[in-house]
Amino acid sequence: MAPELLELSGDADTLAAELRSLVPDGASVAEAVAEIIARVRAGGDAAVRDYTRRFDSGGAEPGPLVVAGVELDAAVERLDPSVRRGLELAAENVGRVAEAGLTADSVVALDGGGHARWEVALRGVPVGRAAVCVPGGQAPYPSSVIMGVVTARVAGVAEIAVCSPPSAHGDIHPVILAACRLAGATVVYRMGGAHGVAALAYGTESVAGVDVIVGPGGLYVQEAKRQVFGKVGIDGFAGPSDLVVIADGTADAELVALDLLAQGEHGPGTLVVAVSDSRELLRAIGELMSRSPDTGAIRRLVAVEDLDHGLALTEAIAPEHLELVGPGAEALAAQVARAGCLFVGVAGGVAFGDYIAGSNHVLPTGGAARYASSLSPANFRRRFSEVRIGGAAEPLARAAAPVARAEGFELHARSMEARFRQNGDS
Repeated sequence: MAPELLELSGDADTLAAELRSLVPDGASVAEAVAEIIARVRAGGDAAVRDYTRRFDSGGAEPGPLVVAGVELDAAVERLDPSVRRGLELAAENVGRVAEAGLTADSVVALDGGGHARWEVALRGVPVGRAAVCVPGGQAPYPSSVIMGVVTARVAGVAEIAVCSPPSAHGDIHPVILAACRLAGATVVYRMGGAHGVAALAYGTESVAGVDVIVGPGGLYVQEAKRQVFGKVGIDGFAGPSDLVVIADGTADAELVALDLLAQGEHGPGTLVVAVSDSRELLRAIGELMSRSPDTGAIRRLVAVEDLDHGLALTEAIAPEHLELVGPGAEALAAQVARAGCLFVGVAGGVAFGDYIAGSNHVLPTGGAARYASSLSPANFRRRFSEVRIGGAAEPLARAAAPVARAEGFELHARSMEARFRQNGDS
């Protein structure tokens, strides 16, 4: 079926909202997820195994929750050599980009006049334990293992768990197990869904609770992450994937259609949109896409008066992926402010970012690119200040104590003043 052709004739925000409304959100499963989380908190391993049989393995008895190390080694040995080379190169590239995202600790020297000098050091430390959710229901996603585990390892996390649902055979797909070993995961759990998230957040007899949970997954996984946020940190709500392609009239319709169809492989709820000032190009793209099987993705074509209007629409959508194709579209790159990841030029298809370019494919969806970023070492690290005031206590106390009293906090004021009054100063 050919994508529906729309026309931007009015407000970009209105059309963007209409497109976003086509994608399901976590509210539809919130009540069911809450029940799952409550049962896992109360029942531990037994509840996780019960949900794993029901939702992950299709009734088959899964193996133990914790995957043994020898199983991971065996998976690597059985891995197709070409797949192994691809995963190893992806891990290297993702690691190098992640390392570039690490910021060094810094010390700020402050001067209050006279002899009043003090320092505030800004320090970053990794969380103790992190978990990466890896989908495995419709198909295995070893690339998600690489994106999550390598980034956590670069961030300095000591214990990195992966949870992935077992299939009807009762086990996790071997390519996922191999990727876990190659990427450096320290423990792998046979579980997925909201029950897996609950186990990671609160801990069970077999599952150690973690500090941060990241990674993609279906609505149940993402809604569970949202509900346990506060107990643990999360990377954000990773809903159905989306891609917007802005193309000028010179773009190759076949390549644009192929990129849209490729992203549509993620299935129901995925939003793929082609935007152009060339109706001829849009018709060609639509014809090519109509020849492809329906995956449940939401396909739309949008005709705009000019590419500046196309950019305005895209900024309102704030897509997970944005691709600019053709000289006219590529010239807009510097103006893009709202996209999870930006791909510029005909050679830079989104699929490269999903696997091997080095950029992370765990990206903000559902319009969250307005305020959120891709997965990075920052998701696994926390920063705090180290304050060394020393001889600067008196001028700071004299300045701050009146503010504390204005807020009604007398003891705050006295606590600061005591630092110099105990030495006999007035």
